[in-house]
Amino acid sequence: MQNTPSTTSFSTYHKVVIGLLAFLQFTVVLDFMVLSPLGAQLMSELKITTAQFGWVVSGYAFSAGIAGLLTAGFADRFDRKKLLLFFYSGFVIGTLLCGLAPDYLSLLIARIVTGIFGGVISSISFAIITDLFDWQVRGRVMGFVQMSFAASQVLGIPLGLYLANHFGWHSPFLLIVALSIGAGFVIAFYLKPITAHLLLKSDRNPLQHLVHTVSQKAYLRGFAATILLTTGGFMLMPFGSAFSIHNLGISQTELPLIYLVTGISSIIMGPLAGKLSDKIGKYPLFFYASVLGMIVTIVYCNLGITPLPWLILLNVILFMGVTARMISSSALMSGVPEPADRGAFMGVNSSVQQLSGGLASIAAGFIVVQAPDGTLQHYDLLGYIVATTTAFTIFMMYFINKYVTQKQQTALKSESVVGSKEVFS
Repeated sequence: MQNTPSTTSFSTYHKVVIGLLAFLQFTVVLDFMVLSPLGAQLMSELKITTAQFGWVVSGYAFSAGIAGLLTAGFADRFDRKKLLLFFYSGFVIGTLLCGLAPDYLSLLIARIVTGIFGGVISSISFAIITDLFDWQVRGRVMGFVQMSFAASQVLGIPLGLYLANHFGWHSPFLLIVALSIGAGFVIAFYLKPITAHLLLKSDRNPLQHLVHTVSQKAYLRGFAATILLTTGGFMLMPFGSAFSIHNLGISQTELPLIYLVTGISSIIMGPLAGKLSDKIGKYPLFFYASVLGMIVTIVYCNLGITPLPWLILLNVILFMGVTARMISSSALMSGVPEPADRGAFMGVNSSVQQLSGGLASIAAGFIVVQAPDGTLQHYDLLGYIVATTTAFTIFMMYFINKYVTQKQQTALKSESVVGSKEVFS
């Protein structure tokens, strides 16, 4: 499959591929994000502490990180379609186990199983995007695929909360299983083999390929930036619902409305951010979105009892910044690896993301303490930590952008020289 020309519209097949990858991301993201709004209910029904809930979140992250590292060396040695189908099937099985878990220990084990398979899917999807779509349009593709985060809020989380409130906390996971089975059939019977990268396969064995990937200076900068990028979401999100209910005065029934309005704004922002990142540049958009996110995060984490409309407005602004930052950084990071290393780089990057996120969740679980009246203490400290890591990320992404820009310019010059030789030959 050839790359999509940057000056033409996408073919029907490419549009279906983008839609499929977006839906896969939707189910995987929903599986992770639904834990946050269920946090208050889970801690109450399972009688667990904030630290134990942090382990439920991080159990997925740690297993996903380890699985990503173990599979990274093999990621560029197989048809990406087969890899995607294998790991997505495992993800569905793990989610089913979550839907059947009777207690805390069973849920923790089920989250670990889900993470082993689900944590690798994003890296495979991003490798497919990088294989099939040119740099000039990659922001648009990332913008649409990353809409899955917002769609999980608009469609999935409110419905998941509704089901949890009426049928128990197991029901959202069973819903995800039902949605995912259909997507699995589309992968199996519609997606074409993606094997162009196999022509670039070197003589390195999987272990050597992994060592080569984690020893490249440019790649290491990307992994370091990912660690900082991940800290914010994994620190704040797991306790977002509990903070809203106990500290901000929002009722359990009002939570779906917050996620609904915030998600709709993020869905609108996704494609706009993708197009904007291709137009003004990936890094400039990342810079502005990060600064906005820092300011709103500090304000949000220091709030007390807050009127619902004001809280919704803050969430909308915050997630607009998060969406723009996520899309621009993903598009920018996709330009870092060489074609022969894409699968391994994306796999390691996903592992680093999950492992650092798991550590952030555990750290947040120990920093945040739930008082006898239910309020969360020290949540403001999390806001300052997230703002600080964001500031460092802006600095690091500057050098990544510089490297990718030079790389793109070199590639264009090489193509120009080859074209000139063909004309005069």
